[in-house]
Amino acid sequence: MKILVSDPLAEKGLEILRREKNCQLDLKPKLPPEDLKRIIKDYDGLIIRSGTKVTKEIIEAAENLKVIGRAGVGLDNVDLEAATKKGIIVMNTPGGNTISTAEHTISLILALARNIPQAYLSLQEKKWDRKKYTGVQLYGKTLGIVGMGRIGTEVAKRMLSFGMAVIVSDPFISLEKAEKLGVHLVESKDLFKKADFITVHVPLTEGTKHLIGKEAFSLMKKEVRIINCARGGIIDEAALLEAIKKGKVAGAALDVYEKEPPTDNPLLNLPQVVVSPHLGASTEEAQVGVAVEIAQQIVDAFKGNVRNAANLPSLEPEVLKGIKPYLVLAEKLGLLQAQLTEGRITDVKVRYSGEVLEYDVTPLTVALVKGLLTPLFQESVNFVNAPVIAQERGMKVIESKSSITEDFTNLILVEVETSKGKSVVSGTIFGKNDPRVVRINDYHVDAVPSGYMLLCFHTDHPGIIGQIGVLLGKNKINIANMTLGRRKIGEEAVTVLNIDSSVSKEVLKEIKKTRYIREIKSVKL
Repeated sequence: MKILVSDPLAEKGLEILRREKNCQLDLKPKLPPEDLKRIIKDYDGLIIRSGTKVTKEIIEAAENLKVIGRAGVGLDNVDLEAATKKGIIVMNTPGGNTISTAEHTISLILALARNIPQAYLSLQEKKWDRKKYTGVQLYGKTLGIVGMGRIGTEVAKRMLSFGMAVIVSDPFISLEKAEKLGVHLVESKDLFKKADFITVHVPLTEGTKHLIGKEAFSLMKKEVRIINCARGGIIDEAALLEAIKKGKVAGAALDVYEKEPPTDNPLLNLPQVVVSPHLGASTEEAQVGVAVEIAQQIVDAFKGNVRNAANLPSLEPEVLKGIKPYLVLAEKLGLLQAQLTEGRITDVKVRYSGEVLEYDVTPLTVALVKGLLTPLFQESVNFVNAPVIAQERGMKVIESKSSITEDFTNLILVEVETSKGKSVVSGTIFGKNDPRVVRINDYHVDAVPSGYMLLCFHTDHPGIIGQIGVLLGKNKINIANMTLGRRKIGEEAVTVLNIDSSVSKEVLKEIKKTRYIREIKSVKL
């Protein structure tokens, strides 16, 4: 196997590859994209970090490439769709920087509470301003954690030892799991109202972009403190700037930014803001850990043992070829449910019927759970760890099979129960490879589960669809497909639109103001 390492990698990881007798290792860090595209055809494996962009063009030029390994969590620099279509396995190391990022978060919380960077700079200037830099203690304060994944969990464990009360907002964690950890599970609005310190540990998605914005700040306590070691963009920096200047926010500690490097960011000029240059995973241990982990995963993958694959389960090629359309459908149904449901997920029930039962459906359930968890966990969830994450968070996944085929030759039905209700979606494969969503709750539809979608729940009244179309057209959003589902004429209905681009929050609010529209959901599959 010929392996190309196109970003700097810790020596201990390289040693693992060098020890393999049948491995030819080439180190070519900081390759220009055109050079990578030119030489990639010669390699079976590619190891990257954040510096290399593996675009669709590079993947198309990769004639022999079988595996891409990312030494780290984020895969936003890899075109996953293009790699999947070409049958290239993409792997990452989702747990490699957990402790480092958690510890950096805690460092920033302490630095923010006690004004340590500001006091250090003052003392460097030969000043002795003890009163000016009086801080606040953590003992007895309430820490709000938005997102209770690996990193959020490690932060919670450590801050409990400081005598803080820890409250958590996370739709994928059960009450039992929260109680076991010693934290209190609350809705996000309650977290904003009650917390003295708020730290975010969620990925950046369309749903989490500017999650902490004007509306969230308006709910918070006066002199709250904000910490972000997750992703730039989760916090609306303009809204944070305004909240600090108005005295609503006492201070912020930031390791990540909407634009990096943050050369012209006005937040850096505020004395209330503690900053670091995206150092969350920058420890010697973390860098060595992810290098060793991805090197071993690459070696194992070529021996038939695939771990932490972000895009493909570990199946025999012939089996994968037949089951792949159902895998895609199952993951899309999970993604759809994740964006339709509200509240904390407790139970997931999936029922298979018809031709799909010719295969072992276990990988399909894994794909479904992966889709369900993806909006919150992004690249850190994959076909290997999805069941484990669901189990750790107290989600019950129940799989069943039925010999009754109903109206379709194959059907996957997914029922999700949350603290706020129940949601049901069904999907089928038309022909050999044409996935469709055929049911959303009580409505029968015929929707293509792909790209950007808009789901409008409304009263079946003449002119509604026309009004939605006019508003989308006015905002230059093109409609690709449309389907309508209703129970009876004049009663409740759902319109599902496939559109060519995303819909802004402002446009969604404008559509929702339309008479007879009860609810609107923007979905990306």
